[in-house]
Amino acid sequence: SGLLIRLQTSAPTIRTLSSLNSFSQNIPSCLWKLGRLNHVAIAVPDLEKAQSLYKDVLGAQVSETVALPEHGVYTVFVELGNTKLELLHPLGEKSPIASFLQKNKTGGMHHICIEVDDIKAAMTELKKKKIRILSEEPKIGAHGKPVIFLHPKDCHGVLVELEQA
Repeated sequence: SGLLIRLQTSAPTIRTLSSLNSFSQNIPSCLWKLGRLNHVAIAVPDLEKAQSLYKDVLGAQVSETVALPEHGVYTVFVELGNTKLELLHPLGEKSPIASFLQKNKTGGMHHICIEVDDIKAAMTELKKKKIRILSEEPKIGAHGKPVIFLHPKDCHGVLVELEQA
C-alpha cells in the first residue's frame, strides 16, 4: 500500500515533466550556447602590488605579466580552482583600463568572461536581439582565442566578454 501511494504521487510529476518536454520542443534552439565562466577581470592601479596580494598573501598561482597592445592592457591571470581572475593594468594612454581607473582610482571589477561554443553564431544572434557588440569582428584575446565584448548598457550594467571555447 505504501508503494501504491508513492506511485500515485509520482504520476502527476511525470505528466508535468512530459508536458514541459513538449513545450520546450516548440522553442527554437540557439545555434550557439554559453559555456563556463572563464574569468572575472579586475582593473588594478598597481599591477605588482595586486600580483603580490594574490601570490604572496593568498597563496594563489599567478601567471607572468603579458602585454596585449591590441587591447591596450597588461594582463596577469590568477588561477582559482574553478575559474580565473584576470588582473588588468593600462598599456598606453588610450587604454580602456586607464579611463576606467580614472573613474575608479582604487580599481575594481571590469568585466566577466563567458565561453561560447560558436562566437560567430553568437554575434549574429545577439545583433538580431539588439545587443550591441563593441567591435565589428572578434579580436584575439589573452588566451589566443577570438573574443567580443557586449555593451554593458545591454547587459544590466555588466561588461560581458564572450570567448570562443
